[in-house]
Amino acid sequence: MPNGSDRSRLGFVVSKRLGKAVSRNRVRRRLREALRRMPLEMGWDVVVIARTPAQEASFRELAAALEQLLTRAKLLARGPSREQGEGDRR
Repeated sequence: MPNGSDRSRLGFVVSKRLGKAVSRNRVRRRLREALRRMPLEMGWDVVVIARTPAQEASFRELAAALEQLLTRAKLLARGPSREQGEGDRR
């Protein structure tokens, strides 16, 4: 949803069905890193819900799935990609 701000906010939902805390936190860290590397449009609230297959997925598979979803939602920024570390999206 648009948030009317110049920043995007990201939220992650990782259910206990994914396993114990170590597994859930690993999935959350991988999702956060994959999204950090993507040039998101500013001014959106995004909630990512991890499903059971995310536990077995590699980092590359998670990043590819996120890129596909954000492309479909038209939330990837157009133009040159942002360098790592520029700006804070949280």
